[in-house]
Amino acid sequence: MEITIEFVDYDEAQAILGVRDLNLRMIRDGFDIEASSRGLALDFQGMEAGVCAARDAVERMRAAHQNPAASSPEDELEGAIRNFREGSSGGGATAAKDATQDLFGEEDGEGWRDLAKIARTEGQARYLRAMAEHEIVLALGPAGTGKTYLAVRAAVEALKAGEVRKLILCRPAVEAGEKLGFLPGDFQQKVNPYLRPLYDALHEMLDYDQVRRYSDREIIEIVPLAYMRGRTLNHAFIILDEAQNTTPAQMKMFLTRMGARSRIVVTGDPTQLDLPKGQPSGLLHARRVLGSVKGIGWIELNSADIVRHHLVTKIVNAYERHEGSSKRTS
Repeated sequence: MEITIEFVDYDEAQAILGVRDLNLRMIRDGFDIEASSRGLALDFQGMEAGVCAARDAVERMRAAHQNPAASSPEDELEGAIRNFREGSSGGGATAAKDATQDLFGEEDGEGWRDLAKIARTEGQARYLRAMAEHEIVLALGPAGTGKTYLAVRAAVEALKAGEVRKLILCRPAVEAGEKLGFLPGDFQQKVNPYLRPLYDALHEMLDYDQVRRYSDREIIEIVPLAYMRGRTLNHAFIILDEAQNTTPAQMKMFLTRMGARSRIVVTGDPTQLDLPKGQPSGLLHARRVLGSVKGIGWIELNSADIVRHHLVTKIVNAYERHEGSSKRTS
């Protein structure tokens, strides 16, 4: 099925498509359809159920844009996607919703229970619960499972609620096939590409002016892991992303930066190691060393928790099958 929606003007188009086409990407992934924009036209193509649901979502977003006091286009889109998933998945999103209701009780507070509503799988619901219950959480899983997004979302909500005073987001600047020395610019410009995914996640929750203001006031810091050495961080929500590319020494250094009333979330995908051959991963080493330490939450997500394009799930599963067969034949 194919349909085209015409926008009234560019202001409406911007409101519907979102900053940097964020809403357009959510429409594409949320309804499992092809969606593209051209000028004041929005084209949908795909299965009838998905296309019709996406068209209805856009109409709800239009109404919210015209009457912003009642709702926002983003809220309407999230609600439409959630309803579509619950109605079409045969239990996936509904199971996640039920799991969220079971996992979060009154003692967790409004903020965490409201945040838990965004969980789209049971694994994500457990992940959010772990962040509500533990001061340190380590989350492992393949690409597209929401490890980074949910951690940053929880951090932003904690900052808004006054639970922490600052956010620290960091990554190891590991050379993944390209040498830092050959990248243009000074050191900060060289490491910026490694930190870009954290900026992308942050910009999905805060507008550019907010991020700039918070960064200027050092309420938000996005830094390479090496910049963490020697610091003690109090009243902070600290996230280490791509932790599979840390060394054991770096992981120990990072975890011991934790100060009073701080929280730590570590995320990583053990299947995407960029460390030199023979170098042990600090994330996998930590799982062996700290696995039995009380107070640390461990979450393992899998391909069933992938919420990107449906092909991402198939790609991850195909690689897992290939790697499994390679091990058996070697």
